[in-house]
Amino acid sequence: MATITFKGNPVTLLGNEVKVGDQAPNFTVLANDLSEVTLQDSKGSVRLISVVPSIDTGVCDAQTRRFNEEAAKLDNVKVLTVSVDLPFAQKRWCGANGIDNVQTLSDHRDLSFGEAYGVAIQELRLLARAVFVVDSNDKVTYAEYVSEATNHPDYEAAVQAAGQAK
Repeated sequence: MATITFKGNPVTLLGNEVKVGDQAPNFTVLANDLSEVTLQDSKGSVRLISVVPSIDTGVCDAQTRRFNEEAAKLDNVKVLTVSVDLPFAQKRWCGANGIDNVQTLSDHRDLSFGEAYGVAIQELRLLARAVFVVDSNDKVTYAEYVSEATNHPDYEAAVQAAGQAK
């Protein structure tokens, strides 16, 4: 399992670490209108999944904005941002910030995504910062668990991986 810290303090991640080559685990999260969304809903597309602790914080804000910009340049790639923020808060934040190329998804209800991808922080009930690329056949082609949750992910590597996935 990846060793992750949050503000310098080690945290316990629930679930199993996902590795390149793995079959991407399915999950059930909530869209901004409270409808359920699963990995299977976007089958046939490449998915770049950006995981953030809370969309209203500086690094999470910057990460979501960056992937929103990159999404406009990527063909046949769906960019999903997952956090435990309430769907209402995600919708408000996206509207206030002009985010329209990324689908924000809430894992607040049961941590389905967090546990399936090994990013649920037990001590905080937040998700650890991570980025995954899942190809159109549901294989993981890129996985980054950011070692310090307050640091940025490797944007270039993630975007390159998404661009190369089929």
